[in-house]
Amino acid sequence: MADLTYIEKKKLLADDVTMFRNLRPSVLLRWLQEISIAHTEELGAGRAKTLDKGVLWVVARIKIEASRLPVYDEKVTLKSWAGPTLRVLFPRHYVIEDESGKAIVKASAVWLLMDAKERRMAFPDEYGVVVPGIKEDGELPLPLGVSLGEQREKKQFTVAYSQVDINKHMNNSKYLDEMEDVLGGEYLEKHSLETLEIEFKSEIKLGSQVTLAYTVDGDKAEMIGYVGDVPCFELKATFQEI
Repeated sequence: MADLTYIEKKKLLADDVTMFRNLRPSVLLRWLQEISIAHTEELGAGRAKTLDKGVLWVVARIKIEASRLPVYDEKVTLKSWAGPTLRVLFPRHYVIEDESGKAIVKASAVWLLMDAKERRMAFPDEYGVVVPGIKEDGELPLPLGVSLGEQREKKQFTVAYSQVDINKHMNNSKYLDEMEDVLGGEYLEKHSLETLEIEFKSEIKLGSQVTLAYTVDGDKAEMIGYVGDVPCFELKATFQEI
């Protein structure tokens, strides 16, 4: 039987970090996505039951809390486990530990299955997808969603080929690259991500014209990504001075 907690060792490479040598938030999000998929595969609910049958694993909401982000050349341990399934929703938890075993990042997410052709939610029992879940002490509570108000600033961009993933839409991690570009180097030289919550409401496809509505106020940032009048994602983050 597969282990119910999946463990990976990581050493931060140059491509993993910002110009200030901190783990790039988009790379952190990719790590969480990749370990989720790897563990799901090991638990018997991977490609043979999903991708090969026309359904995709997609993340609906994610929450992150960091006492600090790991830095270039640091060795860390990434752990992940599934929580008890909530009918069509698959909770998952994460922790990143430093070399001493101290938890420096915690995260939680809610995943679901999407029909690759119809682009709608798929029901796991129709595909025999079962993911055994556990509860661990100290795990970060599940994200409840993000609902933001009017934002002060706007920026537009077109989704490029390099931003699109195997699911044929803009990869969720790329939203955080856009967040960093909005914040800019002068801000990020003095601030590091402390908390983050994202709700993914609708996919963004190649070539889409995206409007980012955002507000940066001291140690807080909010952002909504629209295609036309449709909000596709909403995020809120806090930062700590470094």
